[in-house]
Amino acid sequence: MKKANIIQYFIACSLLISFSIQSFGQELTKVEKKAAKKEAKEAKKNKPPEKGDIYFSPLPIIGSNPAFGFIYGVGAATSGYLGDPETTRLSSSLAGLAFTTKSQTIFTIKNVVFTENNNWFLISDWRYLDSSQPTWGLGTGPQSAKLVGNGFEFDDGSFSDGIDEAQMMEFNFIRFYQTALKKIKTGVYAGVGVHFDKFYNMNDQLLDLDSEDPLITSFYAYNQKYGFDNKDNTLVGISLNGIYDTRDNQNNPYTGRYAYASFKINPEFIGSDKSSTSLWLEYRDYLNFTPQDNHNILGFWAWGNFTTSGDLPYMSLPAIGYDQFAKSGRPYAQGRFRGENMLYAETEYRKHLYASKKNPSLLGAVAYLNLTTANASDNDISLFKYINPGYGVGLRLNINQKARTNLGLDYAWGSYGTSGFYLRLNETF
Repeated sequence: MKKANIIQYFIACSLLISFSIQSFGQELTKVEKKAAKKEAKEAKKNKPPEKGDIYFSPLPIIGSNPAFGFIYGVGAATSGYLGDPETTRLSSSLAGLAFTTKSQTIFTIKNVVFTENNNWFLISDWRYLDSSQPTWGLGTGPQSAKLVGNGFEFDDGSFSDGIDEAQMMEFNFIRFYQTALKKIKTGVYAGVGVHFDKFYNMNDQLLDLDSEDPLITSFYAYNQKYGFDNKDNTLVGISLNGIYDTRDNQNNPYTGRYAYASFKINPEFIGSDKSSTSLWLEYRDYLNFTPQDNHNILGFWAWGNFTTSGDLPYMSLPAIGYDQFAKSGRPYAQGRFRGENMLYAETEYRKHLYASKKNPSLLGAVAYLNLTTANASDNDISLFKYINPGYGVGLRLNINQKARTNLGLDYAWGSYGTSGFYLRLNETF
């Protein structure tokens, strides 16, 4: 072989080897990058919580019912730490904005915030509704036991026709509740709150005073007796509050207890239609049968809402579904039961169903039972005279492990043929 050919052959082999090494290096770099990316993702997943960490879980709002029509919008659950997670509890917020095909708007923000080292416990409930809602009179029990169900007596002794159906109300509603509690010792807080409720542009759709046989609604009858306006009601108050809270997580507790007492004073001189006082008492408890994996939990929730003096506006009376997160009373519509005083109790069993490699808490199920009783002195309905149950089952999909944020899908049944489907973020209690 000639010398020139030998040189050419050597150069070609060198180039081939060089390209092969370069190609192998590129492949190795790709593998390394992929491994590094996977390692970084795993490290982020397993990173312990730190001050300033935020966990955000958005959710579309889709649904329908006869009162609202088709409902669409967006909601979000946001959780995070305002201090060292070793000494500061998880704060959380639920927000939602929804619209309906019946030109309604629903905007809510609900916050539970712990400042650094749990020094302050802040509770917020802010709402704006341009909406409608049916009412069914006062007290639990059948419509036949209620004032309007038996007919309303006029001054001349004549009676209106009874109403055995839902009484639709249109209204605008603004709520601003803000409570601040200072830590007294671990798990114990005390503080004050300000509360503002305003219903306006109220339209009592079934009310008919002009026909030969006038149709009187529960709302109108109550307002006539207790001296409230039929179009505009305002309740403004301050509250004295105490909380005991040892729950390990407020989004989805595995253990601990929660007790809350709030005495609200609503004087006329700061804006209330009439002076009144009310008392809210609440208790929650959680029994963890398998603390090694938290797969079997039985929860208890009870609250009482009492009118302790004076008269409250009709729409501000104790009612089902008017707790801070509007989660009581499955399957009943918000406001289905209303009275001067109300007691509510619920128990729920939570069972783990399925774990994936990425999420050991991926899927769970619940079964629950609740009981509601409300009184109405005008109807001679006392507490416990009628107790209306609700019960149901549901699935839980974990969408954020660190915040324990669950997406809940529930179906519930109750009295008078009532049933309903619910799509919610976080546990009911």
